[in-house]
Amino acid sequence: MISRLQEVETHFLEVEKALSDPNVSSDPSELQRLGKLHSELSPIIEAYRTLRDTMQGIADAEAMLADPELHDMAQEELNELRSRVDDQQKHLTLMLLPTDPNDDKNVILEIRAGTGGEEAALFAGDLLRMYMRYADRRHWKYDLLSVDETGIGGYKEAVLNIQGQAAYSQLKFESGTHRVQRVPATETSGRIHTSAATVAVLPEADVVSVDIKQEDLHIETYRSSGAGGQNVQKNETAIRITHRPTGMVVTCQDERSQGQNKLKAMIIIASRLQEQAEAAASADRTADRKSQIGSGDRSDKIRTYNYPQGRITDHRIGFSSYNLAGVMDGDIQEFIDALIADDQAKKLQSTED
Repeated sequence: MISRLQEVETHFLEVEKALSDPNVSSDPSELQRLGKLHSELSPIIEAYRTLRDTMQGIADAEAMLADPELHDMAQEELNELRSRVDDQQKHLTLMLLPTDPNDDKNVILEIRAGTGGEEAALFAGDLLRMYMRYADRRHWKYDLLSVDETGIGGYKEAVLNIQGQAAYSQLKFESGTHRVQRVPATETSGRIHTSAATVAVLPEADVVSVDIKQEDLHIETYRSSGAGGQNVQKNETAIRITHRPTGMVVTCQDERSQGQNKLKAMIIIASRLQEQAEAAASADRTADRKSQIGSGDRSDKIRTYNYPQGRITDHRIGFSSYNLAGVMDGDIQEFIDALIADDQAKKLQSTED
């Protein structure tokens, strides 16, 4: 690890030197690239230099052990420094683990009602509000790209664009089937039902960077519909785009202009196509969308929201919380932190193996 850290430090010093080059300062794109690289490497270099100082302190303390008058003091210092160096090495190992290139990206979050009829659609709406509230807590921006509402306040499907620093790194483990156990609002006998909704989290793609041929798109326009007859648009502002090669269909009607709805639809298509391309190129990513979000069946679950017991359990890591009201209000950070920690532990284990 030390030799690798020395290489990183050499690269860091080269970046610092380049940033002071007048030719670089006159090139905004190169200046931005180097500035980003410098900010990414800085925490690693700071931690490495701290580790190096600790290791030097260990060498100095070991040298003092030979002096009878300094032996006890040196031994005490040596024990403390050896304990400290272990923590520092573990921290640096985590920092050197390969990162997901999509971690810094914004998110396209898709929620669909699964098994459970109207109750599943209501739960999909609850999940949508949960992620909106989480975004509010993080001071992130979000935008509804597409919704398919039911008559009683539920959602057959909702697509949310979340824009925030490292949003994908925080939300990527939310993909899968979320199961709810509760008495539905539509239940008259008080019987507990089990329903499900699926969540898919995609890194937002740059429409320009994804190769989408115009001839592969079938674009239709129609009038937007809304709650109440007075809200129905007279102009054809809604957009339906079909990507012919994949059969993918995306509709957007929430904006008042056709151009804005088309842009939203294209963002969804580009993100889905990019996710499919990356899945095909890497065995480490999901092979297709179905394997990412699951079937939507109640038994194919990553997390259960048990209302009678006020408990939420993430089945992947065996982590539970009784803060159900808080979680449904967007307080999901403890689950996200636990999932990230589990992922890091698995990566560390793979490096040791």
